[in-house]
Amino acid sequence: MRSPVVKSCCVLFLILFLSRHYSVSATKKILNPKKPCKRFILHYHDILFDGNDVANATSAATANATKLGNTDFGKLVVFDDPMTKDQHLLSHPVARAQGFYFYDMKTTYNAWFAYTLVFNSSDYKGTLNIRGGYDEGEGERPVNCRGDR
Repeated sequence: MRSPVVKSCCVLFLILFLSRHYSVSATKKILNPKKPCKRFILHYHDILFDGNDVANATSAATANATKLGNTDFGKLVVFDDPMTKDQHLLSHPVARAQGFYFYDMKTTYNAWFAYTLVFNSSDYKGTLNIRGGYDEGEGERPVNCRGDR
């Protein structure tokens, strides 16, 4: 007859072994080129209203900068921006980015975004919610989304 300690150790070892096995196998997913890919690149086009471009503007500042630094600290912008598959503004949008961002650092340009990508075309339907910080000093950078079904 085994003691409860030995049984507990065996169960713990089995749980650790299975969790390691499943976590490793989940990260080694290889994309099949014959199946539809659930990853693609989108380009965000933001045209901030400056008082003259009503027809072309896709966003507007709803709170002005606070003048507490050399940045736009405190400025809040609401947007409804087109998202395209290429870098051209006039390309057919595959989604709309609808939400807001605000500048949240006094020492450098840094923004925090919260928006919903609204897909409503024959190829793509549905929504995707995104939020998080963005350091404008880093320039263009890709966002990696993983989640193949």
